Amino acid sequence: MFRYLPFLLVLALWIYAFIDCLNTPEEQVRGLPKVVWVIIILLFGEVLVGPIAWLVAGKHRGPAPAHGSTPSEWHRNHRTAFVAPDDNPEFLRSLKEENKKDEALLKEWEADLRRREEELRRRERGEGPTAD
Repeated sequence: MFRYLPFLLVLALWIYAFIDCLNTPEEQVRGLPKVVWVIIILLFGEVLVGPIAWLVAGKHRGPAPAHGSTPSEWHRNHRTAFVAPDDNPEFLRSLKEENKKDEALLKEWEADLRRREEELRRRERGEGPTAD
């Protein structure tokens, strides 16, 4: 089991570096074009030269670009007051609409059941099927 561990670690680093290179935006790639880095990682992955070169020199690793805020910052700045379901008019309205739909469906089922029961009673009396 342990004799396969080095091979698995090399494979994991190779895959990580390859996926990291593919997912890195072009403006964060340093030194060489992104396509060249992918080729280096693939060709020299078995000896760890390609993946280690990518991790050390291929990608600009610094603070995240200020394109927006992180999710935690966004949540800190956009807090909403909690509204209990009993106090939320939209939730109460949706419940009323669902109840109306359920009641209509139940009435349809009851009418269908009454129709079928009446049809069975007619068959038992020998009146034969009726055309509805």
